[in-house]
Amino acid sequence: MRKRTNSLTDTGTGTGTGGSLLDSDPDLKQRPSRGAAGPAAEDREEPGDDRSMAKPFRRLGLLGKLKRTVLWLLLLYVSIPFIIKLCPSIQAKLVFLNFVRMPFFIDLKRPLDQGLNHTHNFYLEPEAGLKIGVWHTVPAQMWREAQGKQGDWFDATLSSAHPVILYLHGNAGTRGGDHRVQLYKVLSSLGYHVITFDYRGSPPDSLILESPFTNIREEAKSHPFSMVYRYLPGFDWFFLDAITANNIRFASDENMNHISCPVLILHAEDDSVVPFHLGKKLYTLASQSKTLIGHKVQFVPFPSSLNYKHKFIYRSPELSNILSDFFGTADPNTQ
Repeated sequence: MRKRTNSLTDTGTGTGTGGSLLDSDPDLKQRPSRGAAGPAAEDREEPGDDRSMAKPFRRLGLLGKLKRTVLWLLLLYVSIPFIIKLCPSIQAKLVFLNFVRMPFFIDLKRPLDQGLNHTHNFYLEPEAGLKIGVWHTVPAQMWREAQGKQGDWFDATLSSAHPVILYLHGNAGTRGGDHRVQLYKVLSSLGYHVITFDYRGSPPDSLILESPFTNIREEAKSHPFSMVYRYLPGFDWFFLDAITANNIRFASDENMNHISCPVLILHAEDDSVVPFHLGKKLYTLASQSKTLIGHKVQFVPFPSSLNYKHKFIYRSPELSNILSDFFGTADPNTQ
């Protein structure tokens, strides 16, 4: 009896003869026993089967979402040209971007907040009900005197020997844009008065164009935003003709025939917003203009290796020499 008990324990079967049967029959050894683990084994197999069946459904669900996303993007892609063509007000907003205020939440009444502690903010009213904001930044060497001063003091400084630069910023944003503020600081440190305002046009004694284009049609065709449409049939009709019909022109190439003052064009070769070739083309037209005969027309390129792109020409250490050479004056800091 003791030996039989030991044999049952070692083989794990329910009968005394089970051990010898399993040992002698390999088929029986590999066949699972339902008596010992039947229900439990079935329970373990079922969840595995459910998971393997759920994976294809999950893949189908993701594929369906991807298809819907692609369809929405395609619909948006097709709709945009029609919206721009049919809605002139949207065209103007996309060109001027006057609704964009970057950086956000700045108070233009406080240029001090932008690090311009020698700048006076005031307003012009060219016509009833219309106010134009203006910043006057004095040369950096006057910053101590400028502390706590009012508009009369700033006005009086304009009679100094330091030249005055009117800075007319491009589309989008305000006179408080970061790269614009950095340029005011550079020009101020070079000894210039800087007056920047939300302009509508003024006749200057000389004209400096930073990263300019020839006209809005050529710029719109070259702008990165148009890349996804410019090679499709109907691009001119949907976009360029619509802009022209809305009387948005920015015809700098034509205006060169009406300018009679020295012109300086600055352009970076790696400018991706306004391609370098448009600035060079504008310079060629200006140098051929009859109204500019006898006036200095100068083009200064900045190599791609400098990485100035569209906004960062102000970083050039040569800017002081370029400006003083163009104005035909000594460096304002030496005066």
